[in-house]
Amino acid sequence: MVLDGRRRPFNLNMQLKRHSFTMLRFPKLATWMLLLPLLLFLLLISHENPFNPVTRLRNFFQPRSPDYKRLDGLLAPDFTEKSCLSRYQTVLYRKSSPHKPSSYLVAKLQSYEELHKRCGPHTRSYSISMEQIKSGQINSSSECNYVVWVAFCGLGNRILSITSAFLYALLTNRVLLINQEPEMEDLFCEPFSRTSWILPNDFPFKDQFDSFEQDYAYSYGNMLKNNAINASMESLPSYLHLYLSHDYDHHDKLFFCDQDQILLRKIPWLIMKSNVYFLPSLFLISSFEEELNKLFPDKETVFHHLGRYLFHPSNQVWGQITGYYKKYLAKADERIGIQLRVFDNKTSSSQFMDQILACTLKEKLLPEVDMSKTIPSPSENQRSKAVLITSLIPDYFEKLHDMYLKHPTLSGEMVSVYQPSHEEEQHSDNNLHNMKAWAEIYLLSLTDVLVTSAWSTFGYVAQGLGGSRPWILYKILDGETPDPPCGRALSMEPCYHAPPIYDCKAKTEVDTATLVPHLKHCEDISWGLKLFNYDQ
Repeated sequence: MVLDGRRRPFNLNMQLKRHSFTMLRFPKLATWMLLLPLLLFLLLISHENPFNPVTRLRNFFQPRSPDYKRLDGLLAPDFTEKSCLSRYQTVLYRKSSPHKPSSYLVAKLQSYEELHKRCGPHTRSYSISMEQIKSGQINSSSECNYVVWVAFCGLGNRILSITSAFLYALLTNRVLLINQEPEMEDLFCEPFSRTSWILPNDFPFKDQFDSFEQDYAYSYGNMLKNNAINASMESLPSYLHLYLSHDYDHHDKLFFCDQDQILLRKIPWLIMKSNVYFLPSLFLISSFEEELNKLFPDKETVFHHLGRYLFHPSNQVWGQITGYYKKYLAKADERIGIQLRVFDNKTSSSQFMDQILACTLKEKLLPEVDMSKTIPSPSENQRSKAVLITSLIPDYFEKLHDMYLKHPTLSGEMVSVYQPSHEEEQHSDNNLHNMKAWAEIYLLSLTDVLVTSAWSTFGYVAQGLGGSRPWILYKILDGETPDPPCGRALSMEPCYHAPPIYDCKAKTEVDTATLVPHLKHCEDISWGLKLFNYDQ
């Protein structure tokens, strides 16, 4: 309102005094009273879609707790949103997790962050520790110990093995540093505020990491094999190499024995090369048992919590994720992720496609179609499903897309099928390829229903981040399609493909899935090891 050329604020009280609240003056009030029950019903049944206006209205009347952006306290508050948009915005795209971190885990992570700030790169403590590794001698004045993680594998394996290394660092009061190769640049935000987890380029013998293989003479396993090291030695080296990859041998696997951990605690620098999710075997080490039980009372949420804590897409990758989601997935009533990977060249795409359809139709994840009819024009009230396919090849997308494009569904639902990329081959040493892979893993983790391929770490990461138990497409063996074609995972934890088979106390080979109640064999790999809750 403008009087005498000057703007005055709108006075709500003044307006209310001029108009009494009567049904004559407010005829719409009666209409609203009639519509209120319908509105409440819509609020209850509306899908958890952040871009659905009904959901937005529900969230207005039912605001989330102040901690929802921090994942119930899992994430530290002292980050600027611009530095890592995904840290704060993921909650807009993913349902709230029913799995809450323990207060002990939250406190432990906060304590670790303080340790990392004191001992991380470019601190005085780090400089003192660097003198130890250069001299080869242990300096008692240093308060900091480290695990250096070294990569050589696909992105899914890297994420899983980093998580394993981080939990080991958490349990042993060490600082985790990542040897970031060029192909990993700009994938993730820094997980800890006001410090870095990237190993500096001036780290000694960093240029020798590529030569660190299973037969490396100075690895801990080979030194044990050659009787070159033991816990009773007066003079121990300031650093050791740990080889914890899929092809490690018996002496390397002694890392998972309590008596070997006694020795390793004395070594300031551990340089670890790993391409597997060895985390479940940390539960075999009895000296870690009490701490692990306090950190993770719910055993199938270990990667779910640590993965969401550590891995946040960089702003560049987050832009790809959100752009794709808004354009293709946001408006659907339900989103279904199907992660496809064939490891056996003898399996034809047509045979695998038959398995995919047998699984998704039998489990009613996708509706059947009437192949005798062509699809009519879509109606405005049709329930919609968006199917996100990730695969190195386009074959499965093309067949599924054509099926739902050309024929109506028996349920009357409208199904749209999308595939962000098809690289044909895996290029783990290519940064752009890894950015696409990370974006697709994260998109899968945002879906409502997930189907994954047996043995695939790509799928393991997606299910863990999303907190879902997927339907697993069992591996086709010797040309025989499995029956049933798929099964529901009993735990959302990833599978450890190469677990130890040694009882450290009895000093004999054993099925390690029988040693503790929450470790069992995986649904997709009979010899693999996986964390479950006791009652599963």
